[in-house]
Amino acid sequence: MGDGEKRTVFVTVGTTCFDALVQAVDSERVKEALLQKGYTHLLIQMGRGTYAPSKVTGNSTLQVDYFTFSPSIADYIREASLVISHAGSGSIFETLRLSKPLIVVVNEDLMDNHQSELAEELAERKHLFCARPQTLQETIQAMDLTTLQPYVPGDAKPVVTLINKFLGFPGE
Repeated sequence: MGDGEKRTVFVTVGTTCFDALVQAVDSERVKEALLQKGYTHLLIQMGRGTYAPSKVTGNSTLQVDYFTFSPSIADYIREASLVISHAGSGSIFETLRLSKPLIVVVNEDLMDNHQSELAEELAERKHLFCARPQTLQETIQAMDLTTLQPYVPGDAKPVVTLINKFLGFPGE
């Protein structure tokens, strides 16, 4: 890594309110862990949350900024060196399709949290890291990006062909 290289961590909560995640990434402990991993910028998309992160960091040189919503977060993900996301399937799969390292933070306050099942399964398959707001610092410190496996989306065409055949539609 060359001196002065910009390495951005993009944090997204989607359209939800997930203040616990925003507060976690805003903590000095997490910011320090990101700095130790060589990240220089922290950009937080805070959604409907009411907690406003601090743009000032203690003794660190991590540059912090935030916003509420954007029509598309694809460009932010594309520019990021690391993405920290809520467990929404849209955010997860968009990040994986763009081949960006990803830490998914599960919102334990949600009822019937099927999102945690998705995040934990993808973590088990080594496509991403999974954390809770209270374990985010430890996850960042322990993460080894070289252990991540690329995510290859499945091909739905055989299923579509089978359904079309079953319904009596002509083949290609």
